[in-house]
Amino acid sequence: MSQPTINQVLPYTRIVGQRELKLALELAYIAPRIGGVLISGQRGTGKSTAVRAFAQMMRGQLPVTLPINATEDRVVGGWKIDELMKGKPDWQDGLLVEADRRGLLYVDEVNLLDDHIVNIILDVTSTGVLVIQREGKSEEVSLAFTLVGTMNPEEGGLRPQLLDRFGLMVSVVTETEIDRRREILNTVLAFDEVWSELRDRPSYSLPELLTKAKVEDEAYKQRLVTAKKKFYEVKLPADVVESCVKLTKEFQVQGNRGDYVMALAARAYAALQGEGQVTQDHVWAVAAMALQHRRPEASQGNEVIWTNADSEQVASVLGLEAVLKDG
Repeated sequence: MSQPTINQVLPYTRIVGQRELKLALELAYIAPRIGGVLISGQRGTGKSTAVRAFAQMMRGQLPVTLPINATEDRVVGGWKIDELMKGKPDWQDGLLVEADRRGLLYVDEVNLLDDHIVNIILDVTSTGVLVIQREGKSEEVSLAFTLVGTMNPEEGGLRPQLLDRFGLMVSVVTETEIDRRREILNTVLAFDEVWSELRDRPSYSLPELLTKAKVEDEAYKQRLVTAKKKFYEVKLPADVVESCVKLTKEFQVQGNRGDYVMALAARAYAALQGEGQVTQDHVWAVAAMALQHRRPEASQGNEVIWTNADSEQVASVLGLEAVLKDG
């Protein structure tokens, strides 16, 4: 008997760094109403690796990936043309239905995707309903999946209306600290050796490094599943709600989506921490992800950058001592 096929994806719990990116993925899973995650960063910063590792941990398979040239029929679903020509209409589900089965839809370089397609995806993500209107077919389908989009800001941005539709945004930068870069490289090299061993010498037992990683992934998965189940059991005090409103006003955020997303994310973070009530510290932890792409600078087409001064401003509104973010 040969070794079962194993996706050569770095185990999620072994990814070095990327704290905010991983947290955003986790919060969007715990609270689907957040509406998806947008990850901005240059090529080679581990964006795709983290997304695929998360999907592999939570569902045991890679995410559904939407190609840049995807048509509406491919996304929503449509009739198979060859069968239709024969007078035998045969419906083919789109990628959104497939994402519902796998739990995660991954859109790489979402900023290069047609705006109309992005709007369809974001509508389904926020409402949980796919409305299908095709010749001879009209129905509504309930769907639930985590949406993750990545973009390289050097290749252009998203329109402000689309930016706002993403619940959380994370900016990923190249790691510059030597010790951390060394740890990243050693981790990747170690798993390269494991996968090479599996290819060259199939056996019934997995190498120890991979076995331990799978155990750690399963334990962390259960922590996330538990947090999702207990999400609505976490109390959201009036003062925390007030802080969310004050922060969006302080950062001149238009509309009400930012307030709502921040409250959801703070509650999800409290659930992840095993807390029974949301505190100002939980708001602090998620504020940048909920606010940075909704500020006036983003609506003017400027690159979204969160600074230490922004963090201090959040801390001031929350009445907390400023603890500046790493990197």
